[in-house]
Amino acid sequence: MQSSPATFNPYDLSRDADYRRWREAKLAVMADEHAPAVIEVGDPANLDEQEYAAILSACRSTNMAIYRTNSACAVDKESIRALGRRFGLVRLDMNLRADEDSITSIRVVPAGESTHYIPYTNRAINWHTDGYYNTTGEQVRGIVMHCVQPAESGGVNCLMDPEIVYLLLRDENPDWVKALMQPDAMTIPANIEAGTEIRPAHTGPVFSVEKATGCLHMRYTTRTRSIEWKDDVHLRTAVGFIRELLASDSPWIVRHRLQAGEGIICNNVLHAREAFTDNRDAARLLYRARYHDRIKGTE
Repeated sequence: MQSSPATFNPYDLSRDADYRRWREAKLAVMADEHAPAVIEVGDPANLDEQEYAAILSACRSTNMAIYRTNSACAVDKESIRALGRRFGLVRLDMNLRADEDSITSIRVVPAGESTHYIPYTNRAINWHTDGYYNTTGEQVRGIVMHCVQPAESGGVNCLMDPEIVYLLLRDENPDWVKALMQPDAMTIPANIEAGTEIRPAHTGPVFSVEKATGCLHMRYTTRTRSIEWKDDVHLRTAVGFIRELLASDSPWIVRHRLQAGEGIICNNVLHAREAFTDNRDAARLLYRARYHDRIKGTE
């Protein structure tokens, strides 16, 4: 949702009128679009104006869009890069298990290679936003995820707009939002492998507001190990509320099993993945590009 930090700030707890105006507008668009339709596109690397407008509209309303490519169109990593560029996604996040081109091939890997990293197994992945362990200056703000080959069964993706989570929390208790915005709310300890520090510890808020755009950003994981929450009563209650919400059958949760040629482009919304079973002859494969940029036009 658009906001101008100079004149309008719905995320400032002292500006209730701004929040009420934003809330009304958010719920109005979400009433029709919280279960987004799949947008048909010909070639994701060369969207026409109608396809581009449809994806941008969905992202402006719900921070995400699901697209389906023409079955005759072969989509490779260069296509993913081109799709990202069309929406202002340029600065790729070079994460630990990314391929050399910074776009990650998400597939089940042989035992012992990366099996302690759940995305590379067929196990369920709990709710999170990508890069929640990144430094403040390297937060993941945009994602493109494209399905090359689906699993034989399972693997449903669950998605939820962080702005709706914020709205539900603030309606319930503004003190919860205040607690989640504390700069020391959540700490991810250092990642140490074989005695070597792969990534240092990082402390930061769950919710923050981007200075340049006035947009809301969420940093979150449902994991219960390798995480340290600040000892704060409002924070503990807020985190419990989020966990219960994400474990519920809330109508605000989008559930979609990606098929071959389908993909998701989003402003790093909350997401999870159900467990799956692979086809022995055609293993599940997704390409994932993570960016430090937010989708242009959703500011």
